[in-house]
This record gives sequence, structure tokens and C-alpha cells, in this order.
Amino acid sequence: MTARWKDLCLDADDPAALGAFWAAVIGLEVDPDASPSTPGPVSLVGPTDGHRVWVNPTTTPRRVKHRLHLDVDAGSVAEVEALGARVVLPAEESGFGWTVMADPEGGEFCVFVRDEPPAYRLHGVVVDCRDPFAQAAWWGRVLGVEPVHHADEGYATLEGAGPDDRLTLDFVPVPEAKVTPNRVHWDLVGDRDELVLLGATHRWDTPGWTVLADPEGNEFCVFAA
Repeated sequence: MTARWKDLCLDADDPAALGAFWAAVIGLEVDPDASPSTPGPVSLVGPTDGHRVWVNPTTTPRRVKHRLHLDVDAGSVAEVEALGARVVLPAEESGFGWTVMADPEGGEFCVFVRDEPPAYRLHGVVVDCRDPFAQAAWWGRVLGVEPVHHADEGYATLEGAGPDDRLTLDFVPVPEAKVTPNRVHWDLVGDRDELVLLGATHRWDTPGWTVLADPEGNEFCVFAA
């Protein structure tokens, strides 16, 4: 293992409004000590530091489908609609076990209806890839997790790489290339130079963290241990 999971980050035009939405959907609380009333990052807190979600302000407009999206559990699609989401593709039409929805800023996510959804309802982060098996192998080396290959369906999964055993990182094939910065990313604790040696690309440094990109250009942030 070269690095470990730290937290999840979402970009938002209105962090306060989108943060309140995602707190309700996932089952987190808005942290009043780290969530200012003026425009700025909003922190959503949960059972551990690893469950934290940062909702950060961005000036980059959303132009394409999210290349990373969240999978969440819910008691019904209607209850998520009531929080401010809209249905993009119902499960009844797609034939899949989930409904594709969009958050109040248009970001896609998938809802899995459960008879008894857990209190913490985020169960997956899905990554669009040109080569999902290569991506899963790379991230598996970084996080010290052996990928599970679903060869018949063309995707791969990392289990136990996030803040709990339920959350999976799922790497799925798509035909389109990445063209804009992602509005969803995760943060790691690790060594920047080791990650670059493994094949990450250095983007830029800030006083508190370094921004890198994985082999397919997906941005992530690294904090020193």
C-alpha cells in the first residue's frame, strides 16, 4: 500500500445548498465548525474522519456527464426526489437494479432502493474508464487492495479501500475520453513522490496538499502522513 483513503470531495456551484442535499441523501451532518455561512467549503461529517465529504466551491461549469459518480441506498426514489433530485433514467426503463438521478446541480448519481437502507447510505464511487481493469490494477497497488474482476460485465471493483467495508470503488468502461476536470474526487494520505513513481502525474502543489492525476487523468489530492 502506497497511500490510504482520507475523504471524498465534491465540487459545487453552491456548496451550502449542495452540501445540505448530499448530507440528507448520504446520512451525514453538516459540520457547523467547518462550514461557513459565506461561500466556501462545506464539510459533511459521519461516523469516522474517513466518512467525511467536502463540498468545495468551483468556478468551472459542469459541461459533461460526471466521470465519477456516487451510488447510494434509499428507501424509495420518491424520498430522494423530495430532497431535490430528479429522475434521469428509472430502473423500470433501463432494466438495471438502480435508478439514475441528478442532484440539484445536475450531477448524476445512482439510487438503489432497499427495504431497510442503512444510516450511512453511500455504498460506491463509480469511475468511468477507457481501461477499467488497468485502472483498478493501478488503484489496487496504490491502496493495497486486490481488484475483483467482473470479466463478463467488463468492470472491476476494489473492496475495503474506503472508509468502511461496504464502500466499493467501481471501475466501469465508457467509450468517451475525459475532457474536463472531474467534479468528484477522493483525497489520500500518502507520499507524493512514491505515487509519481507508480505512474501518477503531478499537477500542482498547495500549502496543504498536492494535486495528482491517475493514469487516465482523474484528479486526486494527496496529503502528507
